Amino acid sequence: MRATSIGHAGILIETDAGTIVCDPWFLPAFFGSWFVFPRNDLLEPGLMERIENPDYLYISHIHADHFDEPWLIDHVSRDTTVLLPGYPTRELERCLRNLGFAKFIRTKDGELTDLGGGLQVAIHVETAIADGPGGDSAIVVLDGKRVLVNQNDCRTTDLDALGRHGRVDLHFLQFSGAIWYPMVYDETPGRMRELVDSKVDSQLTRAMRYVEVVDARAVVPFAGPPAFLDEDLFGLNVIRGDELSIFPDQRVFLERLASAGRTGVMNIPGTVVEVGDDGVIVTHPIPDADVHAIFDNKEQYLRSYQSDWAEWLTAHKATWIPPRADLLDRLKQWWEPLLEVAPTLRAGIGAGVLLRTGDLDVYLDMPVGEVRRWAGEPYSYRFEIPRELVETVAAEEAVDWSNALFLSCRFRAWREGPYNEYVYNFFKSLSNERMRRAEAEAMRKLDPPENDEEITVCGFVVDRYCPHRQADLSVFGEVDGEILTCTLHGWQFDLQTGECLTATGNRLRVRPATD
Repeated sequence: MRATSIGHAGILIETDAGTIVCDPWFLPAFFGSWFVFPRNDLLEPGLMERIENPDYLYISHIHADHFDEPWLIDHVSRDTTVLLPGYPTRELERCLRNLGFAKFIRTKDGELTDLGGGLQVAIHVETAIADGPGGDSAIVVLDGKRVLVNQNDCRTTDLDALGRHGRVDLHFLQFSGAIWYPMVYDETPGRMRELVDSKVDSQLTRAMRYVEVVDARAVVPFAGPPAFLDEDLFGLNVIRGDELSIFPDQRVFLERLASAGRTGVMNIPGTVVEVGDDGVIVTHPIPDADVHAIFDNKEQYLRSYQSDWAEWLTAHKATWIPPRADLLDRLKQWWEPLLEVAPTLRAGIGAGVLLRTGDLDVYLDMPVGEVRRWAGEPYSYRFEIPRELVETVAAEEAVDWSNALFLSCRFRAWREGPYNEYVYNFFKSLSNERMRRAEAEAMRKLDPPENDEEITVCGFVVDRYCPHRQADLSVFGEVDGEILTCTLHGWQFDLQTGECLTATGNRLRVRPATD
């Protein structure tokens, strides 16, 4: 088995029985905010031909840095068979069929699928709304000799699952940020420094926990960070190391791996990784000194990259839709029927949401379920987004604004109090199919079924599963004094009361342990 990095979360996996291309991403995403880092627009022609003509295509989930629709349309052979995760909806399949793909293998969550010739795959899915209502997934590839885990940025809650198919040789894993928080929020520089440092540490700690459990022979850090080449966003690149950004590059994680005695693999697009009986063989497409120069002279590298794509970025911005008079009416007609089917989700938000778009302020009255022009009513959540971006996603009727808009980082946000997941779950669920799933999950969380499974930690008996995404606290839970932290996402709970210190409306059942 040979695995070639093709940029970000992209991998070309080549075996004697067939080839699999995973998450090929080449064109800038999220309103031209994210570019592949290091760049993958200069791959050699022979490699590109193999990427464009695989036996199998695997798309982990519907985010533009994994599901590159424009590139797939023009580059991947329609003779390719798609390996579909076992999601509860057919949204990903519909999207791929719309691109002209017609050959599909539908897999079942966590079960091995035999592709013939000794090649097998198992796709593990996560379907919480936090993963996006379309779901997220990780794939395990076995060729009879080696086992590769491509976890990409899937935050699997069943850690043991990825290692159940045999000793893992290669573990491809995200370590860097892939979110807009906290950079878009209005905070003082000092507070922003605290939030950024906490977020980065949480990301790296979570990734190391996966490393420990999967216990692969070698770990390949990938699936981030992106490069930000628009001058308006250039400060999100971590170059010196002190930027207020959650996007460190792979050197930071490689250091953690080394300090833990783990084998980490520095990689760039075109890097080939193979595992032999005597160890890991890594072949870069350029001399090693040039690979290290990308990171050691990062600003120079990014400025050159920026110059090469400046004309494209200017042309892309010209496609953004200017203000139109009927925006409020279109949002009202689109969103109010969705609010009607989601009373529990609206109750979870429990307050007004203000969407400021230049000269139009749109008020989402969540308790009432109404969309109207803002007339000074109180609100607890505010988004300030350039009008042309809202016009563009509204014209597309984008069903997931996390993917279509928020990941661009081209907005500002404010909230009163702690994080409220239901606000973003609304913006991730802007179709009837998605909103019904979001409402069902809100009902499960706000009025959960009885769950008697408990664990004992530091003298307290607590629920085994975190209420956020049902992470197993016997694995992800860490205690400092009387604070229990779920390291999957950094949520914290007071062991005396069970109250969540990170997000409102969530708690653990807690009681003192008895002998």
